[in-house]
Amino acid sequence: MEREELEDVEIQLLLEGIYRYYGFDFRNYALASLKRRIWNTVKIEGLTTISGLQEKVLHEPECLERLLLNLSINVTAMFRDPSFFLTFRKKVIPILRTYPFIRIWHAGCSTGEEVYSMAILLKEEGLYHRSRLYATDINETVLRKAKSGIFPLAMMQEYTHNYIQAGGNKSFSEYYTAAYGNAIFSSELKENIIFSLHNLATDNSFNEFHVIFCRNVLIYFNKNLQNRVHKLFYESLIRFGILGLGRQESIRFTPHEQDYEQLVSTEKIYRRVS
Repeated sequence: MEREELEDVEIQLLLEGIYRYYGFDFRNYALASLKRRIWNTVKIEGLTTISGLQEKVLHEPECLERLLLNLSINVTAMFRDPSFFLTFRKKVIPILRTYPFIRIWHAGCSTGEEVYSMAILLKEEGLYHRSRLYATDINETVLRKAKSGIFPLAMMQEYTHNYIQAGGNKSFSEYYTAAYGNAIFSSELKENIIFSLHNLATDNSFNEFHVIFCRNVLIYFNKNLQNRVHKLFYESLIRFGILGLGRQESIRFTPHEQDYEQLVSTEKIYRRVS
């Protein structure tokens, strides 16, 4: 058996073991991305083979936690892709004003920067008091960080620039307090946010939403899992609800392509129409 074939078998056994024993399902994640992250964990754990990692993961839950942190995609920023948030402010906020109460789901929220970005945007548009934001992720470690609302102060210059580009109309520093090299965001922004564990690969819908964000997550799934998640989002959105995806993602060639219209051709913001 060729080395690459053996490696693929080891990965399949590792992922199957994690799913059967712990319930975390990474079996339909894109293989190329998984390989890099798994080998990175193998080296960090001081091992030489993926089979060795499988044995350690199944016998040491702490090793699983470290692997999950590596497998989760945690690249995010406040007001990431500012034009997306600017378009949301201009095109989607007028739609949301027509609802008495607004439910928004941030699926795969990572460490929470985009959730706080939306809370700030809704606050400035006078809608936060009648909104509920559900921020979910598969990784408990990143959820704890998201819930803390504490981010490196060194990032605030970049985030301030993003905020201004996204149509922010206040001083961004009003939303946080600087202390010990960190920016501690106002507790008022967390009042209407619920942080919770949710696995897009295995869990079902838990509410009906006016808006769903899942940005830069689907690109790490294979086609089968992408289709499952699109079905989940379709079933979770109200009629005329809004779906926001990442720049490299699309509803094209999915089973629900005909069920949406793209609000603005330059941004991945879709409206469910059927």
